Amino acid sequence: MTDALGRRVATRLGDVWFDDVTDADLDAIADYFYQPDAHLDTLLDRARMPDRAGLRARYASWRYAGDPGQMSSVFALRLADQAGGRLVGFTNLLRKTATDNYSHWHILDPAARAGGISSAVYMTRLDLYFGLFPIERLIHQTRVTNTGVNRMLDKFVPVAKTEFVERPDGLAKPGEFHTRHVWRADLPRMREIAGGVK
Repeated sequence: MTDALGRRVATRLGDVWFDDVTDADLDAIADYFYQPDAHLDTLLDRARMPDRAGLRARYASWRYAGDPGQMSSVFALRLADQAGGRLVGFTNLLRKTATDNYSHWHILDPAARAGGISSAVYMTRLDLYFGLFPIERLIHQTRVTNTGVNRMLDKFVPVAKTEFVERPDGLAKPGEFHTRHVWRADLPRMREIAGGVK
Protein backbone atom coordinates (compact mmCIF):
# COMPACT_ATOMS: atom_id res chain seq x y z
CA MET A 1 0.00 0.00 0.00
CA THR A 2 1.12 3.58 -0.41
CA ASP A 3 0.51 6.90 1.27
CA ALA A 4 0.55 8.61 -2.13
CA LEU A 5 -3.25 8.42 -2.39
CA GLY A 6 -4.36 11.43 -0.38
CA ARG A 7 -0.84 12.82 0.17
CA ARG A 8 -1.07 16.62 0.08
CA VAL A 9 1.52 18.50 -1.90
CA ALA A 10 1.92 22.27 -1.56
CA THR A 11 1.88 24.31 -4.77
CA ARG A 12 1.64 28.04 -5.38
CA LEU A 13 -2.04 27.50 -6.19
CA GLY A 14 -2.69 25.59 -2.95
CA ASP A 15 -2.49 22.01 -1.72
CA VAL A 16 -3.18 19.25 -4.25
CA TRP A 17 -3.65 15.51 -3.82
CA PHE A 18 -4.72 12.36 -5.63
CA ASP A 19 -8.06 10.87 -4.70
CA ASP A 20 -10.59 8.28 -5.82
CA VAL A 21 -12.84 9.46 -8.65
CA THR A 22 -16.51 10.24 -8.03
CA ASP A 23 -19.46 10.15 -10.42
CA ALA A 24 -19.18 13.93 -10.81
CA ASP A 25 -15.47 13.53 -11.64
CA LEU A 26 -16.31 11.01 -14.37
CA ASP A 27 -18.74 13.49 -15.91
CA ALA A 28 -16.10 16.24 -15.81
CA ILE A 29 -13.47 13.97 -17.41
CA ALA A 30 -15.82 12.95 -20.21
CA ASP A 31 -16.82 16.59 -20.76
CA TYR A 32 -13.14 17.58 -20.93
CA PHE A 33 -12.46 15.27 -23.85
CA TYR A 34 -15.53 16.40 -25.76
CA GLN A 35 -15.14 20.15 -25.35
CA PRO A 36 -13.94 22.16 -28.34
CA ASP A 37 -10.25 22.67 -27.59
CA ALA A 38 -7.48 23.49 -30.06
CA HIS A 39 -4.78 22.01 -27.79
CA LEU A 40 -6.62 18.71 -27.39
CA ASP A 41 -7.18 18.61 -31.15
CA THR A 42 -3.40 18.54 -31.64
CA LEU A 43 -3.07 15.59 -29.25
CA LEU A 44 -6.10 13.34 -29.65
CA ASP A 45 -7.10 10.99 -32.41
CA ARG A 46 -10.78 11.76 -32.09
CA ALA A 47 -11.64 9.02 -34.63
CA ARG A 48 -10.45 6.43 -32.06
CA MET A 49 -12.54 7.87 -29.24
CA PRO A 50 -15.79 6.23 -28.18
CA ASP A 51 -18.83 8.48 -27.78
CA ARG A 52 -19.10 10.48 -24.55
CA ALA A 53 -21.12 7.77 -22.76
CA GLY A 54 -18.64 5.10 -23.82
CA LEU A 55 -15.68 7.18 -22.70
CA ARG A 56 -17.30 7.85 -19.32
CA ALA A 57 -18.03 4.13 -18.93
CA ARG A 58 -14.40 3.30 -19.74
CA TYR A 59 -13.11 5.59 -17.01
CA ALA A 60 -15.78 4.34 -14.60
CA SER A 61 -14.49 0.79 -15.10
CA TRP A 62 -11.00 2.03 -14.17
CA ARG A 63 -11.97 3.27 -10.70
CA TYR A 64 -9.41 2.05 -8.21
CA ALA A 65 -10.78 -1.01 -6.40
CA GLY A 66 -7.86 -1.69 -4.04
CA ASP A 67 -6.71 -4.64 -6.15
CA PRO A 68 -2.99 -4.68 -7.07
CA GLY A 69 -3.94 -6.87 -10.03
CA GLN A 70 -6.10 -4.13 -11.56
CA MET A 71 -4.78 -3.41 -15.05
CA SER A 72 -6.27 0.04 -15.69
CA SER A 73 -6.85 2.71 -13.07
CA VAL A 74 -7.79 6.38 -12.81
CA PHE A 75 -7.35 8.88 -9.99
CA ALA A 76 -8.66 12.40 -9.49
CA LEU A 77 -6.32 15.31 -8.76
CA ARG A 78 -7.87 17.79 -6.34
CA LEU A 79 -6.96 21.35 -5.36
CA ALA A 80 -7.88 22.55 -1.90
CA ASP A 81 -10.68 25.12 -1.80
CA GLN A 82 -13.31 26.33 0.65
CA ALA A 83 -15.50 23.31 -0.09
CA GLY A 84 -12.66 20.87 0.63
CA GLY A 85 -11.19 20.07 -2.76
CA ARG A 86 -12.19 20.56 -6.37
CA LEU A 87 -11.23 18.45 -9.35
CA VAL A 88 -8.46 20.10 -11.38
CA GLY A 89 -7.05 17.07 -13.17
CA PHE A 90 -6.67 13.33 -13.31
CA THR A 91 -4.16 10.61 -14.06
CA ASN A 92 -4.54 7.09 -15.31
CA LEU A 93 -2.28 4.07 -15.52
CA LEU A 94 -2.62 1.43 -18.23
CA ARG A 95 -0.75 -1.77 -17.34
CA LYS A 96 0.26 -4.46 -19.81
CA THR A 97 3.18 -6.36 -18.23
CA ALA A 98 5.57 -5.73 -15.36
CA THR A 99 7.71 -3.60 -17.69
CA ASP A 100 5.19 -2.20 -20.19
CA ASN A 101 2.99 0.35 -18.45
CA TYR A 102 1.82 3.76 -19.64
CA SER A 103 0.60 6.74 -17.67
CA HIS A 104 -1.40 9.73 -18.82
CA TRP A 105 -2.36 12.89 -17.01
CA HIS A 106 -4.39 15.97 -17.77
CA ILE A 107 -4.96 19.25 -16.00
CA LEU A 108 -8.64 19.87 -16.70
CA ASP A 109 -8.90 23.36 -15.27
CA PRO A 110 -7.32 25.94 -17.62
CA ALA A 111 -6.75 28.26 -14.63
CA ALA A 112 -4.54 25.58 -13.04
CA ARG A 113 -2.37 24.95 -16.12
CA ALA A 114 1.18 26.27 -16.07
CA GLY A 115 0.82 26.66 -12.30
CA GLY A 116 3.53 24.13 -11.46
CA ILE A 117 1.09 21.42 -10.37
CA SER A 118 2.44 18.71 -12.70
CA SER A 119 6.01 19.21 -11.46
CA ALA A 120 4.92 19.38 -7.84
CA VAL A 121 2.98 16.10 -7.92
CA TYR A 122 5.20 14.18 -10.32
CA MET A 123 6.89 12.05 -7.66
CA THR A 124 3.62 11.52 -5.82
CA ARG A 125 2.15 10.28 -9.08
CA LEU A 126 5.03 7.82 -9.50
CA ASP A 127 4.69 6.72 -5.87
CA LEU A 128 1.00 6.12 -6.55
CA TYR A 129 1.65 3.84 -9.51
CA PHE A 130 4.65 1.98 -8.12
CA GLY A 131 3.15 1.78 -4.62
CA LEU A 132 -0.23 0.40 -5.58
CA PHE A 133 0.73 -1.92 -8.42
CA PRO A 134 3.52 -4.50 -9.06
CA ILE A 135 5.14 -2.66 -11.93
CA GLU A 136 8.87 -2.44 -12.58
CA ARG A 137 8.91 0.08 -15.42
CA LEU A 138 6.70 2.98 -16.44
CA ILE A 139 6.83 4.35 -19.98
CA HIS A 140 6.20 8.02 -20.73
CA GLN A 141 5.24 8.61 -24.36
CA THR A 142 4.96 12.35 -25.04
CA ARG A 143 4.44 14.24 -28.26
CA VAL A 144 7.58 16.24 -29.08
CA THR A 145 5.48 19.40 -29.56
CA ASN A 146 4.03 19.16 -26.02
CA THR A 147 6.72 21.46 -24.69
CA GLY A 148 5.33 22.03 -21.19
CA VAL A 149 5.12 18.33 -20.36
CA ASN A 150 8.51 17.59 -21.91
CA ARG A 151 10.14 20.46 -20.02
CA MET A 152 8.77 19.06 -16.77
CA LEU A 153 9.90 15.50 -17.53
CA ASP A 154 13.37 16.69 -18.61
CA LYS A 155 14.01 17.56 -14.96
CA PHE A 156 13.53 13.95 -13.91
CA VAL A 157 14.09 11.40 -16.66
CA PRO A 158 15.98 11.51 -19.98
CA VAL A 159 14.53 10.75 -23.39
CA ALA A 160 15.38 7.16 -24.38
CA LYS A 161 14.34 7.61 -28.02
CA THR A 162 12.39 9.89 -30.34
CA GLU A 163 10.47 8.36 -33.22
CA PHE A 164 7.31 8.46 -35.27
CA VAL A 165 4.66 6.31 -33.57
CA GLU A 166 1.79 5.18 -35.78
CA ARG A 167 -0.43 4.02 -32.90
CA PRO A 168 0.57 5.70 -29.64
CA ASP A 169 -0.76 4.51 -26.31
CA GLY A 170 -4.14 5.84 -25.23
CA LEU A 171 -6.11 8.17 -27.50
CA ALA A 172 -3.21 10.10 -29.02
CA LYS A 173 -2.98 10.62 -32.76
CA PRO A 174 0.09 9.38 -34.69
CA GLY A 175 3.17 11.57 -34.66
CA GLU A 176 6.70 12.15 -33.34
CA PHE A 177 7.02 11.08 -29.72
CA HIS A 178 9.67 11.07 -27.00
CA THR A 179 9.82 7.81 -25.06
CA ARG A 180 11.17 7.81 -21.51
CA HIS A 181 11.53 4.93 -19.06
CA VAL A 182 11.14 5.10 -15.29
CA TRP A 183 12.31 1.96 -13.49
CA ARG A 184 11.42 1.19 -9.88
CA ALA A 185 15.14 1.34 -9.07
CA ASP A 186 15.20 4.96 -10.37
CA LEU A 187 12.75 6.26 -7.75
CA PRO A 188 15.25 7.09 -4.96
CA ARG A 189 17.40 9.14 -7.36
CA MET A 190 14.34 10.86 -8.73
CA ARG A 191 13.13 11.74 -5.22
CA GLU A 192 16.46 13.49 -4.64
CA ILE A 193 15.95 15.47 -7.85
CA ALA A 194 12.39 16.32 -6.80
CA GLY A 195 13.69 17.75 -3.55
CA GLY A 196 15.55 20.41 -5.52
CA VAL A 197 12.98 21.07 -8.24
CA LYS A 198 11.18 24.40 -8.05
